[in-house]
Amino acid sequence: MTNRPILMLRTVGLLILLASGVCRPLFAQSTRETIDVVLPRVVKIFGAGGVANLEAYGSGFLISSDGHLVTVWSHVLDADVVTVVLDDGRRFEAELLGAEPTLELAVLKIDAEGLPHFDLSQATEAGPGSRVLAFSNVFQVAVGDEPVSVLHGVIAATEPLSARSGRYDVSYDGPVYVVDAVTNNSGAAGGVLTTRDGLLLGMIGRQLNDSESNTRLNYSIPIMELTSTIRQIQTGDFSRNRDDLSSEVANNFDAIDFGIVLVPDVVERTPAYIDVVLDDSQAESEGLLPDDLIVFANNRLVHSCQAFEAELGQLQPADDLTVVVRRDGALVTVTLTAPRTLPQR
Repeated sequence: MTNRPILMLRTVGLLILLASGVCRPLFAQSTRETIDVVLPRVVKIFGAGGVANLEAYGSGFLISSDGHLVTVWSHVLDADVVTVVLDDGRRFEAELLGAEPTLELAVLKIDAEGLPHFDLSQATEAGPGSRVLAFSNVFQVAVGDEPVSVLHGVIAATEPLSARSGRYDVSYDGPVYVVDAVTNNSGAAGGVLTTRDGLLLGMIGRQLNDSESNTRLNYSIPIMELTSTIRQIQTGDFSRNRDDLSSEVANNFDAIDFGIVLVPDVVERTPAYIDVVLDDSQAESEGLLPDDLIVFANNRLVHSCQAFEAELGQLQPADDLTVVVRRDGALVTVTLTAPRTLPQR
C-alpha cells in the first residue's frame, strides 16, 4: 500500500517522458526480437545485370503499408521487369516512381496492401560508437521466403563522403555512417542500417573501393538525408528525375569526339562496351580501356549504346562528362570535357 503512490508517480513520469519525445518506445526488447521485427520490412530486388560482373539483384526496404519501397539507384533497376520479393516469398512487379542519382536513391511501388514497413517519422540518428544492425540480401542468399542477412556492427565515424574525393568516386557527397562491419558487398546496396532496437538509421550504399588501397568502404547514407526526397517522390511532388532526358532531340557530340568507339549497336539495348580507344585522345589520356562497360554518364544510368550517345548529344561545349565504367568487377570513374566548339558533321 505504501508503495502505490511512488509507483503511480513513476508511471505518470514515464508517460510524460514518452509524450514529450524525450524517451521513445523501443521497437523491440532484444536483438532477436529486433531481427524478427525488421526482416519483414526488407525486400529482395531482381532486375538487370548478369554481364560484366554486374549482379542482377539488390536490396530494399518498405516505407508504406501499400507497397512503397526505397532502394539504391543502380543498374539493377534498368530492366523491362523489376521483381520485388517479400519476406514471405510473395513476388511483385515493381514500378519505378522516381529517382535522384545524386542521393543514390530510388523509390519503387508494388501493388500490395497491409505490409509491415518502416515509419519514416520514427527514423533516427546515431553517432560514433553506436551499435547497429545491417539487413540486406548480400550475395543473393535469399531468393524466396528465406531471410536476408543480418550483420552486427558499430558506427566508427560520421563524416562527409566528399572528404574522400579522389579515393572514393560516387555521385553522393553528403555525410555517411562509416560502419565497422562488412556491410557493402554485392547485393547489399539498398539494404538498411538500424539501431539495435530496430529504428531506421540509413540505407546501405553501393560498393566503393579506395582507389589508393583497393579496400572496401562500408557505409550507409543517413535516412535523414533522404527523407525529404523520398516523401516528394512518394507523393508525386518530385519535379526532377535525373533519368529523364530532355524531350528535345540534340546531337551536339558523340562518342568519337572523346576518342571512344563503342561496340556495334546491333540490337535496341546493346550494352555500351568500349570497343576501341583512339590514340592520343582524351579517353586514352584519362585511362579508359577497350572492354570497359559504361554504366553511368553524368549520374544517369547507361543501359545501351543509344542511351550513351543520347547523353552525349545533350552536352554543351566545354561541359564536363563524368563516366563510370565497370572494369574487372570494379567501378572506375573518369571525367572528360566536351570540345569547346561543336563539331562539323
